[in-house]
Amino acid sequence: MRQGDSSSRFNDTMTFTGTVVCLFAVILAVSGVELEGIEDEHGVRIPTKCEVCKYLVTELQQRLSETSSSEVLRTGHGLDKKPLKEIKYDKSDLRLIEALTDPHVCDKILEYNVHKEKKGSMRYAKGMSETMQTLHGLVDKGVKVELGMPYELWDKPSAEVTAMQRKCYKMVEDYEEDIEDWYYNNQEKDMIEYFCSNLVLKGNDDKTCLTEKEEPEEDKKGEDGDVKEKKKNKKKKKGKKKKKNKGKGKDETETQGLGKKKVEEDTKTEKQRDEL
Repeated sequence: MRQGDSSSRFNDTMTFTGTVVCLFAVILAVSGVELEGIEDEHGVRIPTKCEVCKYLVTELQQRLSETSSSEVLRTGHGLDKKPLKEIKYDKSDLRLIEALTDPHVCDKILEYNVHKEKKGSMRYAKGMSETMQTLHGLVDKGVKVELGMPYELWDKPSAEVTAMQRKCYKMVEDYEEDIEDWYYNNQEKDMIEYFCSNLVLKGNDDKTCLTEKEEPEEDKKGEDGDVKEKKKNKKKKKGKKKKKNKGKGKDETETQGLGKKKVEEDTKTEKQRDEL
């Protein structure tokens, strides 16, 4: 086979492969398939199933903790001679319905923002990110900042957060019976492990985000304190060195002055001898 024919076939193969990849990407875009956990050209990263489950459980457990009570509900017909049925509020239908739908637990996801300075699932957190705080600070000082969107949209939920909310709704719908089973029969078990790890995430699904935790504020302060202390010590050493050099220079000047004075005195004595 000639070298030209081999090169031509190689180029044709590469062109065909590139075409297939492009067509695959177009099909995904048209069909609405989202590539989870992969940042696109605009810096948007669609939340993974793991992250959606983690924050769904976080918000549901927060709702349930707010309504925990030892109260006992009595149900039945007032005219019925049978004794009223007693149900613990902590395992009542009323509490679960309120926690899930009043308002919907997934609406709480819209309170999150993307903190790109943080890693993994910790990028999703409530409150303003450090980046946005800095940008708002610049605007407050009169600096013109262009983000490619109107200023009034800066603090609106991002594409990532709205995608998480949408996936949260779908997850509640798909796993409603499993959520109910945990609530009525397994509340004593950790919901992250019981629901996310064992039921939602299966096979090759990544579970890394379930163990990721926010860095404690004390550790952050400790790190900042260490840096400040090092800078302080460095400054002290620099000051001492400067002072030492200054003192050394002063001593040298004084020594030079005394030497000069001694020379003058010796010269004067010699002159007096010559006159005698």
